[in-house]
Amino acid sequence: MNFSDLPVNTLVGADWKTFKTVTHSRYVAPNKRSKMLLTRCLCRVVSLFAPLQDRKYQKLLANDPLQHDPVFILGHWRSGTTFVHNIFAQDSHFGYTTTYQTVFPHLMMSMQWLLKPIFSTFMPKNRPTDKMELSPDLPQEEEFALLNTCPASYYNFWFFPQNMREYCDRFLTMKKATPEEIADFKDKFMKVVKVSMWNSRYGVKDAQYLSKNPPHTGKIKTLVEMFPKAKFIYLIRNPYTVFESCRSFFTQTGAPLELNSISVEEMEQNILYVYRELFDAYQEQKKYIPDGNLFEVKFEEFERNALEITERIYHELEIPGWDEARFVIESYVNLKKGHKKNMYKYDSRTVKMVNDAWGDIIDFWGYQKL
Repeated sequence: MNFSDLPVNTLVGADWKTFKTVTHSRYVAPNKRSKMLLTRCLCRVVSLFAPLQDRKYQKLLANDPLQHDPVFILGHWRSGTTFVHNIFAQDSHFGYTTTYQTVFPHLMMSMQWLLKPIFSTFMPKNRPTDKMELSPDLPQEEEFALLNTCPASYYNFWFFPQNMREYCDRFLTMKKATPEEIADFKDKFMKVVKVSMWNSRYGVKDAQYLSKNPPHTGKIKTLVEMFPKAKFIYLIRNPYTVFESCRSFFTQTGAPLELNSISVEEMEQNILYVYRELFDAYQEQKKYIPDGNLFEVKFEEFERNALEITERIYHELEIPGWDEARFVIESYVNLKKGHKKNMYKYDSRTVKMVNDAWGDIIDFWGYQKL
């Protein structure tokens, strides 16, 4: 089945309280009501099994501290974070959130044996926008798992794009989030991390959580409060490419998930707005990262010298295990050298929009204006 043909969206894996909170008072378009109804019905059934994991979590993980604070891969969407995530995930000491877990975060410690094979039959083999591989057990950004456990998630916009800017201000940058919402985010994120580690690296000595999650770029202060010794990798990419790729990505990926819709023109303006908000939040909040715990790199440079820069990151951030991980990382990098990315042409309208909205950022990062 094609991703675009899915009769439900990923809210099927939410707990019932989160589902009701996320969808409360939100407008559902008439042509999306059948998808909403089926998603609601399946979620109600699936969520009945969530207490099984809750009990197991409280018994095994709730009071068990992490061995190390995480490594966070940050950057705006379409900035190469997936490629970097997949490289670091080759290191067996890293644990991560899987694609299956992003949809069914409450059914990891129980029911996975039953639902994962079903899930895999409905899952495309590659991401429709850039042909990156997909599999239930591959590392994935954890925001979808957070969305299905915590209403305070920017990714609510996938379902309700008409409220995209509201979600940005409340939950992407946390500018308008309440103390209760921030506390709930911290609690639910810690649970996601611990269950991820239990699933992917249970019993591994010196295991460490590896996060790839663009929305985290806007809440560094909150992350450092949770994980004072965390390491951060921040990716920068040509803003013209980011805009074109985001427009394609959000249009293609959003359609099967959304319960209402907006025009392409409004989506474009939202991309411009969110990019600015995320850039400003990152620049303001990175001061909270302790010296020596942040590595910034342009994706274009990383892509040209992936192995060498990965080694630099290990050494400069003092991440253990480079000598043990080098062979498998080098093998993966060599395997991906033939991967063909989408090539974009920038028409005059796009260039003007990007220059008008992000001109100072283009200059700040040292890219050439078109």
